[in-house]
Amino acid sequence: MRATSVVLACVLFAVGVSGCGTLSGAARVESPFSANPAAPAVRETREAVVIPVSEAASAPPARLESTRAQSPVAESPPTVEPADSLTVAEDRFDDTVALLAQSAAAKDDDAIDEEYDPWETFNEKTFEFNRRLDRYALKPVAEAYDKVMPDRLQNMISNGFDNIRFVPRLVNSLLQAKWNGAGREFGRFLINSTVGIGGLFDMAKQEFGIDKSREDFGQTLGVWGAGAGPYLVLPLLPPLTVRDAIGFVVDGAMNPLNYVLPLLWTRLGMQAGDAVNDRSLNLELYQGFEETVIDMYSAVRHGYLRRREQMIKE
Repeated sequence: MRATSVVLACVLFAVGVSGCGTLSGAARVESPFSANPAAPAVRETREAVVIPVSEAASAPPARLESTRAQSPVAESPPTVEPADSLTVAEDRFDDTVALLAQSAAAKDDDAIDEEYDPWETFNEKTFEFNRRLDRYALKPVAEAYDKVMPDRLQNMISNGFDNIRFVPRLVNSLLQAKWNGAGREFGRFLINSTVGIGGLFDMAKQEFGIDKSREDFGQTLGVWGAGAGPYLVLPLLPPLTVRDAIGFVVDGAMNPLNYVLPLLWTRLGMQAGDAVNDRSLNLELYQGFEETVIDMYSAVRHGYLRRREQMIKE
C-alpha cells in the first residue's frame, strides 16, 4: 500500500510537470504555467478572441514544420502541410486546438452558464504560479531542447510515450462500453509496437487509418453520472475539476511505466522528459495564443470545461 501511494504521488508530480508544459506561453490549454493548468497537452489557449471557432477546430494536427511555426490568426488560418512518415503528437495537439477553439468562442456565447468556480481566489493565484513556472523554467528548457533535438526525433519520442499510455485509454473505453474504441486501442498497440518499432512510428494511423480513442477515467465517471464538481487549479498540474482530479489519479495508477521502471527517480526522469518534449513540440502554437488572449484564467477555465463536456457526450 505504501509503495502504491509513493507511485501515485510520483505520477501526480510528473504529470504535473507535463501539465506545466501544456499551459505555458499563452493561455495554451494544458500547462498551468502559462495560463492555467488546463490544457491538457497543449497550452493555455483559452480566450483566444481573435481565432474563429470553425477555423481553429478544423486546423489539422500536423506537427513537424507546421505545428510550430504557426499560430491561428483571425481571417487567415495557417496552412499546414500534411504530416510525413512520422505521425506527430496528434493526441495532445488535437486536444489543444479543440480547447483553444472552445476558448475563442467563450466571449461570444452568452447562453453558457457561469462556470462553477467557488475556489476562484485560490485557483487564480495557483494559475499565476503555474504560468510563471512555465515561463521561467519549463519554456526556457524546452527552447534549448528544441534547438538540439530534431523535430523527427521529438515526434518519435512523443509517439513512444503515447503508445505506452494505451492501457488507460483501453480500460476506460471498456468501462464506458465503447467497444469500437477499445478495439482500436488494442489494434493500434499491436501494430505500433511491432511495425511501428515500439511505438516510435504511428503506423496504425498512417497506414491503416486507425485513430486512437481519447477516453480517461474522468470521462468514465462523467458517463456514469458523476458530477464535475468545482473547477480546480493545482500547482504543476493541468486544469481539473474534482471529478477529473480523481480520474487523473486513477489513470496515473494504470500507467505501465510505474510498474516497468523499478526506480522512482527513473520514472520521474521519464515523465519530465516527456513534459519537456511535449512543450518543445508546441512552442510557437502556445506563444501565439498567449499574445492574443486577454483574460487567460477565464479563457482557459471556459475552454477546459466546455471541452470536457463535449468529450463526455461523444
